Amino acid sequence: MAKPGENPAGAQLVSIVVPAYNAAQYIGATLNSVLAQTYTHFEVLVVDDRSTDKTRDVVAEFAALDPRIRLIALERNFGGPAGPRNVGVRAAAGRWVAFLDADDIWHPDKLRLQIETLERTGAAFCSSKMVDFHDETELDFQPVTDIRTTRISFISQLVKPRTPTSSVVVAADLVRRYPFNESHTYKAREDMDCWLHCHEEIGHSIKILQPLIGYRISPNQISGSKMEMMKRHFHVLGNYTFRSGRKLGIAAGLFTATHFALAYYHRILRREL
Repeated sequence: MAKPGENPAGAQLVSIVVPAYNAAQYIGATLNSVLAQTYTHFEVLVVDDRSTDKTRDVVAEFAALDPRIRLIALERNFGGPAGPRNVGVRAAAGRWVAFLDADDIWHPDKLRLQIETLERTGAAFCSSKMVDFHDETELDFQPVTDIRTTRISFISQLVKPRTPTSSVVVAADLVRRYPFNESHTYKAREDMDCWLHCHEEIGHSIKILQPLIGYRISPNQISGSKMEMMKRHFHVLGNYTFRSGRKLGIAAGLFTATHFALAYYHRILRREL
């Protein structure tokens, strides 16, 4: 195994973009899950959205110990993760960009398994399943000995988004063509819009059917308000513009309905995606 900071023969640099706002309580555990990766050729770009807590201090301590970690301290607050993610993507030096929210946790083999899958399949976009957790002690990532994958198409993304943001590894040039929409009306659904545009261009992505991320359930997070999320979902789909210039139109209502019906089964009953 390569040591931190070394470039293993043939390894491709992965730029990990972590948007952060008042994440001091959790970001240490998140960064530790990155430093525990068995794939070591990466850079971490923590983009702080003018936090008012100790987030920058915590990240600075990590950066002082590991040169792969870099703090990008924004001068203005974007009020959501879209802007910080775009800043991180623009600053990324890697061929691949991975996204990680500041309170989520990665399986130790996440990057290795995904880069191997991308290289084997020639895909430009890879995601994985996820599991919910409230506290790190709940997580029990198992070794993955037999990788199972499926294809995620543009249509299947419309029916129900299937690519958790903290699981995504995507070609840097692809995600630069489709930046996250920074409008407040897209907040908490800016990732869905971005992934739809990516899938419209590439046709399909690859998803690993084992949970490689833990998604932290926190109090007062916007995704906890179902009615608000439904409105935002419909708004994003209703305004989705295809590469041809036409809009999704009235079909947005149908796909909003399919999303929330399937979400009840996957997220409420099974607690995974």
